[in-house]
Amino acid sequence: MRNREGLHSLQNSLSGLPQWVSERILHQVSQLTSYEPMIGIMGKTGAGKSSLCNALFAGEVSPVSDVAACTREPLRFRFQVGGRFMTLVDLPGVGESGARDTEYAALYREQLPRLDLVLWLIKADDRALSVDEHFYHKVIGEAYRHKVLFVISQSDKAEPTSRGERLSTEQKQNISRKICLLHELFQPVHPVCAISVRAKWGLRVMAERMIKCLPREASSPVVSQLKPSFRTPTVQKKARDDFGETIGTALDAVSALPLIPAPVRAVIRAVRDTVVSVARAVWNFFF
Repeated sequence: MRNREGLHSLQNSLSGLPQWVSERILHQVSQLTSYEPMIGIMGKTGAGKSSLCNALFAGEVSPVSDVAACTREPLRFRFQVGGRFMTLVDLPGVGESGARDTEYAALYREQLPRLDLVLWLIKADDRALSVDEHFYHKVIGEAYRHKVLFVISQSDKAEPTSRGERLSTEQKQNISRKICLLHELFQPVHPVCAISVRAKWGLRVMAERMIKCLPREASSPVVSQLKPSFRTPTVQKKARDDFGETIGTALDAVSALPLIPAPVRAVIRAVRDTVVSVARAVWNFFF
């Protein structure tokens, strides 16, 4: 019902355009609202991949593939919230088996083009990073650096460890040093995050960074999978703006078609900003 209300508002904003243009834009809206994101998550054994996913996402989880870890096909899990889906691809951590790393390199090269984002978890107390560094520069390379978000996990295990529920000032200082180190080693596109699922620390900031890193078409569907506490105003604004701008880009693409009549081009340009504003306004009808 809410979807229908949103579509009706968008149809009204497009009513001054030729029918074929309107239909093309509404088709784009349909593709956006049914987009199923794919997020990769990698890290060495014990990095806390499962606990992070359980902390962030609200959806019911079902395995898509039941494949032994020794094969070249990674495990996939599908998250579902209502009628929406997101696929999580559990990628093997590098550096645990030299013999496997060559195999993993081929796996990553195959998977990276399909993924909207890769969450690369590095444990706060992990000091053996040379293999990770080599793998990042040689396998991820320039082509896919923008798809990687580094996450320092288990920050509560940073030195000096304590039994308290909260991170100490000294632990936070050491985490800050670790963040600086990762920036030096990897020179990532996106700022490094630090979290502790156990201490419930850093997760909101990480969720906001993750949404900022996603391609425009993926941000809204991922937001719909987040637990309500992580659907912050910052997160929702980014997804709302992405939704509007993607529709605006679709209008720009039609306007740029070489054989389109000048009067039609003028009308498209005249209504573009209004359509984008309406799309932002009805975002929550879809997501």
